[in-house]
Amino acid sequence: MSQPCALVTGSSRGIGLGAAQALTRRGFAVALNGPNDDEELAAALDVVRKENKQAMSVPFDVTHLAAHETTLDRIEKELGPLTTLVNNAGVGVMNRGDPLDVTVESWNRCHEANAKAVFFLTQAFARRLLGRARDSSLFHSIINVTSANASAVAVPRSEYCASKAAAAMVSKTWAVRLGSENIAVYDVQPGLIDTDMTAPVIESYSARAKDGLTLFPRLGEIGEMGEVIATLASGQLPYTTGQVISADAGMLVPRF
Repeated sequence: MSQPCALVTGSSRGIGLGAAQALTRRGFAVALNGPNDDEELAAALDVVRKENKQAMSVPFDVTHLAAHETTLDRIEKELGPLTTLVNNAGVGVMNRGDPLDVTVESWNRCHEANAKAVFFLTQAFARRLLGRARDSSLFHSIINVTSANASAVAVPRSEYCASKAAAAMVSKTWAVRLGSENIAVYDVQPGLIDTDMTAPVIESYSARAKDGLTLFPRLGEIGEMGEVIATLASGQLPYTTGQVISADAGMLVPRF
């Protein structure tokens, strides 16, 4: 029987690693990614291989578009045909502050990683799937991890918000293009999640969650985000594509 196979970008830690672990528990072969071939990525691979030996690491910077095809080739040579792409890699702002002070460098950095790389890695993945016969018994999907900030403004991180809004439209675009090919596309938008990226403001986030910003009065956990992603990748929300999955404990529910 064929095995589903996923590339999870930005999976040396955080939500990406949580997704890789959840996918392995569901029988996926998984390629883990980080920008560098370092101890962090090696440690993440060790963690995943404890649950499933069918795993490998593919260090590359997602903003280096020329690396996309060669990386996909390498994964398929070692693990087999890819069925799933999880675009999780992303960056935050260089400095939090007034939009009046945002630099071109910070704007470009966010958009290169959070939107442009997502579009073109998805393009390379989609071309690959469309160029061959696919196992109809396997679910094929693209899952983009954006942010609640694709919809909700965080003034001190305006360039980040704009890049995530762009990524959200990338998700919709590919969902429309690939629907007739039976390839599902989802946009997972995490809210207040306890990760390394949010560590500098985690106490503030936790306090705001307890004060009612989220309907569940707590922060989300990496493992929970991983399960959301793995559920989608496993086809457990049948007859759906193009959806925004607001993994935010109801934070964006309109209230009076």
